[in-house]
Amino acid sequence: MSDPDPRLREFTSLYRATLAPLRRYLARLLGNRSDAQDVAHDAYARVYRTMEKEAVGRPEGLLFTTARRLAINQLKRREIAPVQSADSNIIELSPAQAPGVERVVMARQEWAATELAISRLPPGCRAVLILCTLRGFTHPEAAARLGISRKTVEKQHSRALRLLRASLQSDDEPSAEDDVRGAAGR
Repeated sequence: MSDPDPRLREFTSLYRATLAPLRRYLARLLGNRSDAQDVAHDAYARVYRTMEKEAVGRPEGLLFTTARRLAINQLKRREIAPVQSADSNIIELSPAQAPGVERVVMARQEWAATELAISRLPPGCRAVLILCTLRGFTHPEAAARLGISRKTVEKQHSRALRLLRASLQSDDEPSAEDDVRGAAGR
């Protein structure tokens, strides 16, 4: 009996290591477990096809990126899908229901500020924050992944959230210099 294909072994290992965190991540993005399961299935299928064709340097990164893009596409389809009324007439969503340009720009600015704040976190806190908050790992899963204790993960996660919150709040508050300029212009 021959050894199974190394790529199949690699995919099986990826599947076992990421199934629970990926489903939690997608459930948070999509708002329900059923859609999360469907998107996770599609993401694994796409990653498997890619891994069959070529070696993948970071299969977990490819999986989460693929899953995130599939989830975003599903959310977009939800937003633009026609709504069916009781008498089966189709009602199109109006452009007024879409977010305005100002709101989109503000959201992008907030996201840029958040990315900058995350990049300024200490490396250990940043790694824990990404695993636990963005990828949906539990503290024990993150501890195993990072090779540190669960207690350390808890402390670093708490510290990361506190530092992130403080950084984002300080960006929102006007500085004393802004106050002086504002008062001088009155």
